[in-house]
Amino acid sequence: MAVTIQWFPGHMAKAIRQFEENLSLVDVVFEVIDARIPLTSQNPEIRRISADKPHLYIMTKRDLADPQLTNAWLQYFAEHNQPAIAIDAKTKFGINNVISVISPILRDKLQREQDKGMKKRPIRAISVGVPNVGKSTVLNRLVNRRAAQVGNRPGLTKGQQWLKSNDKLELLDTPGILWPKFSSQEVADKLALTGAIKESVYASDDIALFGLKQIRQLHPEGLKDRYHLTDDDLDLSDVDLLLQITKKVGMRDDYERGSNRIIQDFRAGKIGRFTLDDPETVSDDDQANN
Repeated sequence: MAVTIQWFPGHMAKAIRQFEENLSLVDVVFEVIDARIPLTSQNPEIRRISADKPHLYIMTKRDLADPQLTNAWLQYFAEHNQPAIAIDAKTKFGINNVISVISPILRDKLQREQDKGMKKRPIRAISVGVPNVGKSTVLNRLVNRRAAQVGNRPGLTKGQQWLKSNDKLELLDTPGILWPKFSSQEVADKLALTGAIKESVYASDDIALFGLKQIRQLHPEGLKDRYHLTDDDLDLSDVDLLLQITKKVGMRDDYERGSNRIIQDFRAGKIGRFTLDDPETVSDDDQANN
């Protein structure tokens, strides 16, 4: 039986307090979410705290997500009057759309300031997102330099810092933040599979089994191609399939190493492009609380 995952270390509680304190300094919240889990990677605490601020969802890792579902999510957000863009931070695809999307929302506010005789200034934004969502890479692309630490493990951005993009945008960076309690094991499993949760917190075989179940449903051919499986292999139980893949990749019966291989292959897009959240199945409860 899978162990319930919860991960909310003290530095995240501190980061949420700092986020709330700094809201008065900014015009807009840039929430960076994972295009593979556009709903699950939304932080309900951030939405609750910043309800009165304009909000832009920046969907990262679109190169790893199902392109049809990425477009479906963009349409979903548009229908709910929620500004959102999808980008590939590695290639800068879509990164230049950030200013064009958010400027109309803030135009009246900035114009009122100028009408009062205040000096024209850049838009000020605070950037927030779950750990390892690619937020630092987005910020570095926006400011066109390696200002924030970039890596592939949760929690690299330790403190908050201002970054200047150009004369149109200033950014306040924050560490990756989760929330105190996940609403379901599925939410925790999706966050763990995509890399938002520290590896020491979960059992790798539990997450690999969850991933195999998702991939079977969405793209079984990806499993066959990646691990040279047969149709009979795909008829195995999830546990037996994990053991079979472990043998296929030369790890004999070391299912823990086999589990880590599956997880890393999923994250790197080596099995295929997957989106685990579907906008057609979103309920009001899902939207309100992850």
